[in-house]
Amino acid sequence: MDIKANSIYQEMQAMIGTVKPSQSPVSMDVPGVKGNASASQFSDMLSQAVNNVNDMQRTSREMQKSFDMGDTNLSLAEVMIAKEKAGIAFEATLQVRNKVLEAYKTIMNMPV
Repeated sequence: MDIKANSIYQEMQAMIGTVKPSQSPVSMDVPGVKGNASASQFSDMLSQAVNNVNDMQRTSREMQKSFDMGDTNLSLAEVMIAKEKAGIAFEATLQVRNKVLEAYKTIMNMPV
């Protein structure tokens, strides 16, 4: 399955636009090195995205289990749609991770 990174990138940009920038830099764990608040905001946003994917997968699994047990309130179509949404979200997260790792490797291979 090929996930287009442009739509994910646009969604991430929209999420970044809603975050209020911090006024002062945030001290990192490394003594003498200062970072900015956007690093922690990105970390929070990424953590929230991973948690959302986890919730989607959990919900899908619970729906599938309920359907298998004979719940008449769920249709097969609802269960399959939830399963596909969770799968697509997971694949998108995987693609983002691959792009971040690729960018990290590129930066690490740059001459100083």
